[in-house]
Amino acid sequence: MATEYASSGEYIKHHLQNLTYGQHADGTWGIAHGAAEAKAMGFWAINVDSMLFSIGLGVLFLFFFRMAAKKATVGVPSGLQNFVEWIIEFIDHSVRGSFSPKNAMVAPLALTVFVWVFLMNAMDLLPVDWLPYVAGMAGVPYLKVVPTTDPNVTFGLALSVFALVLFYSVKMKGSGGFFAELAFQPFQSKNPILKYLVFMPINLLLEGVSLIAKPISLALRLFGNMYAGEMIFILIALMFGGGWLLALFGGALQWAWAVFHILIITLQAFIFMTLTIVYLDMAHAEHH
Repeated sequence: MATEYASSGEYIKHHLQNLTYGQHADGTWGIAHGAAEAKAMGFWAINVDSMLFSIGLGVLFLFFFRMAAKKATVGVPSGLQNFVEWIIEFIDHSVRGSFSPKNAMVAPLALTVFVWVFLMNAMDLLPVDWLPYVAGMAGVPYLKVVPTTDPNVTFGLALSVFALVLFYSVKMKGSGGFFAELAFQPFQSKNPILKYLVFMPINLLLEGVSLIAKPISLALRLFGNMYAGEMIFILIALMFGGGWLLALFGGALQWAWAVFHILIITLQAFIFMTLTIVYLDMAHAEHH
């Protein structure tokens, strides 16, 4: 709880710190105790809490959807079947509206992206102190329960989508066609000198930046929105340590922000899914 910390700054830093496992400076492996120690562990350190919650929520998603599929009936559907069918119809409508080529992988991918990102975002609706407090009682020093507030998770998702974009760009257009798409548009000329010596470097620069910006924008948009939302919940939680009047006001604020945040977590999952579909559609499209 906020009253257990020496200052508001310590409380905020604690709640924004991941449970990081990696190699210490002395060569031993273990949990980092503080942001500086986690940073010193370097690239191969693992945020255990992000991995735990993201994988756990993915398994939960698969479990419920598989259970709904196994119990599906043409008669009177159960509430779970109705819910799953509604989500699948929503995803199918989104794919049909944004993806014109034929690819049986896109709809399942869109479904996975939307539901998985939504579940990870929805962890932000849990009170910020509950799970970290329980973890602290078990001797776990840090615990961040919202995987999408970790840039490692959002960049992992975005780079996976980017890898599919590159794969289908080369598969559908060939390596030469993909390179030509980057090198010979938007500026074009029939003059060989202008085409190869002037416009090609400019086009490669512009299209290269546009290509690389896709995974970066995907990752940072999701991370930034969820990180900001988590920060607001943490700041509101500080009010509960300032007396009953502030606690009452903080409770009202927390409820209002949670209701508004439901829109944010859903919208961010929808945007991530929609951009994934659009980027794959662009990867399948040929430019002549």
